[in-house]
Amino acid sequence: MRHATLLLALAFSTALSAQRPTVERLSLEVRGDYTREDIDGHKNRATSGIHGKYFNLCLDGSLTKQFTYSYRQRLNRSSTDASFFDATDWLFLDYHPDDHWTFSAGKVVAAIGGYEYDAPPIDLFFCSEFWNNIPCYQWGASVSRRFSANDMLRAQVCQSPFRSHFKAGGTHTVDTYGYNLIWYGTHGPWSTMWSANMMELQEGRFISYLALGNELRLGKQVSLQLDYMNRAAAHQTYFFRDCMVMGQLSYRPSEKFNLFAKACYDVNNTDNAEDLCVMAGTELTRFGGGVEYYPLGNRDLRLHAVYSYTTGTNANPAGALHDRQSTANVGLTWRLNIIQNSKF
Repeated sequence: MRHATLLLALAFSTALSAQRPTVERLSLEVRGDYTREDIDGHKNRATSGIHGKYFNLCLDGSLTKQFTYSYRQRLNRSSTDASFFDATDWLFLDYHPDDHWTFSAGKVVAAIGGYEYDAPPIDLFFCSEFWNNIPCYQWGASVSRRFSANDMLRAQVCQSPFRSHFKAGGTHTVDTYGYNLIWYGTHGPWSTMWSANMMELQEGRFISYLALGNELRLGKQVSLQLDYMNRAAAHQTYFFRDCMVMGQLSYRPSEKFNLFAKACYDVNNTDNAEDLCVMAGTELTRFGGGVEYYPLGNRDLRLHAVYSYTTGTNANPAGALHDRQSTANVGLTWRLNIIQNSKF
């Protein structure tokens, strides 16, 4: 990863021209919700109430025709360990030497497949146990090859999402990495986001993911997303024992309305402790649905009302999901475009 970053820096220093930098977008996005959560019929006061969920600053643009950048900062999230970047979702530079290759470096989204995993958090209302526990924003570098307008393959090396779970000598984060290969494809109504991943837990210890994200679009009104992820550690190569399944059906009768139904299933029926997102002994099903209303006919303003219910067993007492957990949520999201297509 260090060599890839140095090569990208060298390319930047040699290829940067006198072209004026461009801001393609500078925007703020905000979401506030009222949540009522009950567990086994009892109100959970710690999570219920009115909350500001997201307050994001987004910046995208280009330095030259070959160099583009992207930045998103979580303004409502505090930094820890004296690091400003703890609240940074991503901050990366792309180098495009031609129409087929892209080299990237910075803080990125770990390249794990699946549509639930890849969706912007501000657009998600309830998710799987895996989604709630995977630290997806990491520093790294990648190379992407676009084979056609419909197919792209990306290889990525990044910090392991689990580097903070283990401390070297009790004081420092262990130097661990994730190795990711992901394919994005679109062929007619069918789109894919498939990945193979190896995440280092400690030096020489890995857990691997096989993530298969699929989306079927039937015209402009109906879409069906189906994700399957299998997780396996050393000496555990069987399927369907430690996995996640997510399905979401959406129907958009007009530009102003979107209706959806969603279900998530997390299970870890193994006897090892390698899976740090869904602990051994867990089996959970979460299902529900909701409505989104866009009064302006675009994504700048949205109201939502959503309900979900969870049943099953979570072996992690500090986990996000619990048996007999019901969640009702209503809220408002707005996006403010401050700058678009501006040159310095």
